[in-house]
Amino acid sequence: QAQLVESGGGLVQPGGSLRLSCVASGFTFSGFHMSWHRQAPGKERELVAFISSGGMTSYADSAKGRFTISRDNTKNTVYLQMNGLRTDATAVYYCKGPAWVNWGQGTQVTVSS
Repeated sequence: QAQLVESGGGLVQPGGSLRLSCVASGFTFSGFHMSWHRQAPGKERELVAFISSGGMTSYADSAKGRFTISRDNTKNTVYLQMNGLRTDATAVYYCKGPAWVNWGQGTQVTVSS
């Protein structure tokens, strides 16, 4: 069964950094676009960053210049490096692959002093 497992979240002070990981299984990872999304309390889930199967990337305005999405097809893993974190980045972060693969459990990121 195809699945996505996120990790790497935690509590960090404003200005700090985190690297999130998402390990995929059950499908041919290298052939699919991947993305990171987040959902803050009381808000809808939103797209943060996208990486194509060929490695092209795009970012939400809130992530440009501070977040970097990357992938390692040898490890079936997509990453989100987050620098200069602000309190408005507090959310549960999810990765997404093919439409037919369910959302994972997400990983909680809390930015607070």
